[in-house]
Amino acid sequence: MDFYYLDLNDNALDALDDMNFTTCTPVQEKCIPEILNGRDVLGVAQTGTGKTAAYLLPILSMLDDGGYPKDKINCIIMSPTRELAQQIDQAMQGFAYYMPEVSSVAVYGGNDGNRYDQEYQAMKMGADVIIATPGRFISHITMGNVDLSHVSFFVLDEADRMLDMGFSDDILSIAKLLPETCQTIMFSATMPQKIEQLAHTLLKNPVTIKLAVSKPAEKIHQMAYVCHENQKMGIMRHLFKEREMKRVIVFSSSKLKVKDIYHDLLRMKVSCGEMHSDLTQAERDEVMYKFKSGQIDVLVATDIVARGIDIDDIAMVINYDVPHDAEDYVHRIGRTARADRDGEAITLVRGYEIGDFMDIEKFLGKEVEKLPLPKELGEGPEYKPMRRNGNRQRGRGGKGHGRSGGRGRNNRHGKPHNRGRRNKKDNKAGQNKTE
Repeated sequence: MDFYYLDLNDNALDALDDMNFTTCTPVQEKCIPEILNGRDVLGVAQTGTGKTAAYLLPILSMLDDGGYPKDKINCIIMSPTRELAQQIDQAMQGFAYYMPEVSSVAVYGGNDGNRYDQEYQAMKMGADVIIATPGRFISHITMGNVDLSHVSFFVLDEADRMLDMGFSDDILSIAKLLPETCQTIMFSATMPQKIEQLAHTLLKNPVTIKLAVSKPAEKIHQMAYVCHENQKMGIMRHLFKEREMKRVIVFSSSKLKVKDIYHDLLRMKVSCGEMHSDLTQAERDEVMYKFKSGQIDVLVATDIVARGIDIDDIAMVINYDVPHDAEDYVHRIGRTARADRDGEAITLVRGYEIGDFMDIEKFLGKEVEKLPLPKELGEGPEYKPMRRNGNRQRGRGGKGHGRSGGRGRNNRHGKPHNRGRRNKKDNKAGQNKTE
């Protein structure tokens, strides 16, 4: 569906036009009308489906149309990580390009005192949209820096990740401070029971929009080594010795293991960086800059990078351990084979993870190619579920889980969209954008 069929205002459509966004994704097509109609929404869709635009566009359109208090906070967007908060803020700048009266500020930890003061001033002045990580936002609330009495929109982005990171109490504490009339919008990549419980607590008669988790792109060549834990680094040495390994992300579920892998790769003279929650924001920004610019070849990371970070030229993803479930597997290997490129994904499957990986294969509907171990490493385990403490190892797998003809359509007020406002746009372009 063309964005012009939706009830977005002229300024939102102008920004989309400039960014060459013409056709809605399914999640945008289904969510935008419901949000514009004032409904609470529970959206279940994986990363890369356009969720950010699905909530930002209707909220910005309504704020720009007016009727909301000036110099007050009108929208709170919660993000599990600083990186995603930054990305949402960047999207906000684009979508609100022709909305100079709509302001925003990103609020997240890991910064110096000057940044904290800037956040404080922006919230005191009533930035329309606050994009925040839970911990930092709770800090501002505790200090009395935030007036939530006029908030009309409360958005939880990647709610499942926030719960996994232990932010449930923070989210509930913030929600209790919001007006009863606040419209709540919650997006999650997965739908475990804890997300259902949170939705039941926060949402009022919500519309549930659930999109099936997509299979990985066909251009990804998926492979696996079945090995013992003490053979994994030997496999890594073999890969980095036999192949030119550039534009590679190595994922592990544990930040302690990420640190170990990173130091092992450094000892192998591999140009690499590490990404995990123990780094300061400045350190994380520097690592991401070096990786994106090609100054380092390999990024070793926790799942903090698997969602919400756009890097289009990743050649290979290595899962040092098996992801928790099929959705996480898809998110991880989905970092490669983007923008019509080919890509490779290699998973190191130790014995007790075989059952988990078999569940992932069931979700994929195919068996992943098993590569032979390097001869010097000896034999690996047999590819069958192993028993732990007398019980069969149980997998955690997936949970069933240039526009033409658009100009001239009517807007929400029954008037034709005026697409010939270049002078107005040129004048606005020189004004200050959202902060």
